[in-house]
Amino acid sequence: MSPRQACLLCLEREPPALFEAALWIAAEHDPQLQPAQAIADLHGLQLQVDAGLPDLPRRELAQPLLRRLSELDYHDDDEGPTRPRHALLHEVLRWRRGQPLSLALIALELARRLDIPLQGVNFPGHFLLRVPGADHLLDPCGGRRLYTRDCRELLLQHLGPGVELSATHLQNADTAGMLQRLSRNLRHLHLQRDDNLAALKDAERVLQLGPPELADHLARADIYKRLECPQGERYDLQHALLLCEEVGQRLHLSQRLRNLEAVTALH
Repeated sequence: MSPRQACLLCLEREPPALFEAALWIAAEHDPQLQPAQAIADLHGLQLQVDAGLPDLPRRELAQPLLRRLSELDYHDDDEGPTRPRHALLHEVLRWRRGQPLSLALIALELARRLDIPLQGVNFPGHFLLRVPGADHLLDPCGGRRLYTRDCRELLLQHLGPGVELSATHLQNADTAGMLQRLSRNLRHLHLQRDDNLAALKDAERVLQLGPPELADHLARADIYKRLECPQGERYDLQHALLLCEEVGQRLHLSQRLRNLEAVTALH
């Protein structure tokens, strides 16, 4: 069974095996990784975290859990250029530096094991966490509480002025959605390092994990263009055109397709 197949099978379990699925994504890029061993190794971190938690009801332990991870030197990757290792879960566990989503995946798995209620929130630009029923969100990078004003400031930081905070920005993230976001992050990071074949794996996985979006087809089309594969590029441009509703962009996509008509397929 391939890592991709194993990842998708994790989604069919009840409940879905989010942490294991994220490890299988990492295994696509690191053939030496053994997800079962990484899952077993997390027990040591679980013991360290649990030993430092206060004697409080379980529903009050989400923020202490995140603060405990920070005490154990798990932090955001804000000290230099972001690399694929900041999104690959086994590398985040090794180096203790990661993107907010990767740190959140570790926190969610520890919370599950320790019976602490915690949910992912698909906030734009910076993945967040929530205790069900709480009046605030939590930053996976250290556990800071974020109220409505903080969320507005965070939205301004990532999307700029003119975007109003809405309920869609604060929706809970399901398992497939988190894995899809992780795959988009990896696609972007691999492209930054000109690793086109790795980025293609991530781009394909994005389209397998959820409903196709215009941007995802365009992203894979651009990767195929880098790889000089006009057949693949044409396929994604055609599907992007079906999803596109903006007139100017439809004209642009149509022109790209016409330009490809004269290109001889290399693959």
